[in-house]
Amino acid sequence: MADVRILLTDKTIAQLSAPDDGWYLARDTELKGFFVVVGKRKRTFTIQGDLRKGGKRVSSIRVSIGDTSEISTRTARATAKEYLAQISRGQHPKPVKNGLSGSSGGTDNKAPSADVTLRQAWQRYLEAHLVRKNRSEKIIAGYRDHVERIFAEWLDTPLHELGADPARVAKKHDDVTKENGPYLANGAMRTLRAIYNHARKTNKKLPSDNPADAVDWNEEKRRDTGMGARDLKGWFSELALLENPVRREFHLFMLLSGSRPTALQGIKPDHIDFRRRTLHVAKPKGGSKRAFDIPLSREMILCLARAIRFGREMYPLQAREWVFPADSESGHLAETKEDRSELSKWGNDLRQTFRTIATAAGVSEIDAKLLMNHSIPGVNAGYITRHKLLEDHLRRQQQAISSTALAAQGSTLAENRALDGWLGRGAARRAVFDTESQGSTSGRERPPILRAA
Repeated sequence: MADVRILLTDKTIAQLSAPDDGWYLARDTELKGFFVVVGKRKRTFTIQGDLRKGGKRVSSIRVSIGDTSEISTRTARATAKEYLAQISRGQHPKPVKNGLSGSSGGTDNKAPSADVTLRQAWQRYLEAHLVRKNRSEKIIAGYRDHVERIFAEWLDTPLHELGADPARVAKKHDDVTKENGPYLANGAMRTLRAIYNHARKTNKKLPSDNPADAVDWNEEKRRDTGMGARDLKGWFSELALLENPVRREFHLFMLLSGSRPTALQGIKPDHIDFRRRTLHVAKPKGGSKRAFDIPLSREMILCLARAIRFGREMYPLQAREWVFPADSESGHLAETKEDRSELSKWGNDLRQTFRTIATAAGVSEIDAKLLMNHSIPGVNAGYITRHKLLEDHLRRQQQAISSTALAAQGSTLAENRALDGWLGRGAARRAVFDTESQGSTSGRERPPILRAA
């Protein structure tokens, strides 16, 4: 079968037909050297580039990144860019194994295993731990920033040198604390500690004591930025004036659900079950194995209905796939930060607010943790079957939180024209009818939002 050229995405890869015999390549139209090897039973993300020395081509290197069923296209593309960048610098992207180069072209990359450098250990950790476990691009970018910016001068330093000189690592932590702040310094050292521990699994010649253990860690305080009921009145007025209505509904839904921004950015219309009044979060923190359903209150259903309506009006193409669409590479909201002068609280502030309002609404700590998909400590927690509580008990708790949050507006709703036009009873009805008139989000049947409202 002949090779093809397409923009590689999870969707287009899934639509590729399997060959009758052998394999073929699906080359990416956006990133040169990035492609998928399509076989009868397996599809593998791969890169290929020319390794050059002194301006002359030495060999052509082909390196597999991972199975398409195990990692997303976005993660594979980020890794592909890193691999191709290393090849352009004359380096083979695969880490050294057993003192031999992983090159298919025979690069001179031999080195004793005890001399593994931070660069090589990082590459191994990236591929074998982060990419293989399908960590998000955001998480990988954070690790990469620590290694390639904070530890840039150590990239070609053998790890055994760092292991034998913990005072050097402790001094680095002190320097980063002064230059970049205590939180970044601690985060960078946690990254170094993880990479060192991972490298030592396959390299017992490294000193057993992790050099990061010599660090005097900076004190880190939990950010206390949540709002109480009194604070919400002014916040709702700010949110009502936000220019983009899709972003406005996104922030409101974050407040009402207590979910992380990254979990909500990727929700799709068919994740909403209006009959059961639930939202399926397919990729929360921790990956698909932590997927869960959120019970929806009346206010949450109306918020989603408005988001769907506004999305169809503003981004008709992207709205076919996403609940919170945007004109971005992914097609959905990718950046959810706002100017603090326009919206004072967003992101993690709203998660803390949800937890605060839950307490004010009389919701127990265990119920709040279940609603936020937090793990519950203790032996007895293992006996709680979450989905058995979802459609009655937990929904009542969710409704109590939403009612308490919306009640905080008080008389402001009637006095503020922008707020009344957005959340007033007439506006809510319009959102419901407009969404119903266009059919359900899944296209199968009309959602019974009116009964829920």
